[in-house]
Amino acid sequence: MLDVYTVSLFGHSRLSNSVYIEQALERTVRELIKSKEYVEFLVGRKGDFDILAASVIRTVNRALGYGNVSLVLVLPYSTSEYRKNKESFEKYYDEVEICERSSAAHFKGAYQICNRTMVDRSDFVICAVEHESGGAYQTVEYAIKQKKPVKNVGYPSLPSRK
Repeated sequence: MLDVYTVSLFGHSRLSNSVYIEQALERTVRELIKSKEYVEFLVGRKGDFDILAASVIRTVNRALGYGNVSLVLVLPYSTSEYRKNKESFEKYYDEVEICERSSAAHFKGAYQICNRTMVDRSDFVICAVEHESGGAYQTVEYAIKQKKPVKNVGYPSLPSRK
């Protein structure tokens, strides 16, 4: 039986230091891929960090060539962007999921519900949280309350928990 280690990634939609975050994220992703039997990375697609995270995961996975990674896009509901570009999304990501819990909720709360569902399913959380506000920060606070290990790759002085 394959030992799957699930990692969810969250960050602010706008990043102030994307080069530093990219380098730190690359080191963390590389370490996970090398040390775990199989890694399932759960990412969203709402802002700069989500796009950066997916790109870093794909790049590191390709460079290492271990074949032990799955990049999963988790959407809170079926967005028009996804519906219009379904084929390209399915080529880029190994899997695309629509979060069942959030798709049934009011759209204003759907992202928070989806993020919490991702945390609940995860063994580890990687974040890039710069300030103590916003959805990414709230999600990281939730992860800490759930006693999930959290690594803040962008701003190590803010939430992290091992």
